[in-house]
Amino acid sequence: VQLQASGGGLVQAGDSLRLSCVASERTFSLAMGWFRQAPGKEREFVAAINWFGGDPYYSDSVKGRFTISRDISRDIDKNTVYLQMTSLKPEDTAIYYCAARKVGTSSTTENTYDYWGLGTLVTVSS
Repeated sequence: VQLQASGGGLVQAGDSLRLSCVASERTFSLAMGWFRQAPGKEREFVAAINWFGGDPYYSDSVKGRFTISRDISRDIDKNTVYLQMTSLKPEDTAIYYCAARKVGTSSTTENTYDYWGLGTLVTVSS
């Protein structure tokens, strides 16, 4: 499974941005997640969702501002996971990675994910 994240860019504090993650093949049975890595820091969990588009989890730092969602269609053209980000802050600046795991339940743990995309850069200016 290949994952391609997109939608990153340079925005100002308070702005919104939506990231997308497209899978190379049907992933409707896989749970999905978003992680991020800020400059000089380790990669951290952001949000996760289960195979059916439910049971979302969020890190405390983004809860209430970010929303994860996914298309649950079995159409190969619609295997996309989104991360809607609002009220962006400079500390949200990072490379954002999408990930997928074979087990269909949501997970906040990085090493439980089996597939990773290359990431998309989000820069939030103050």
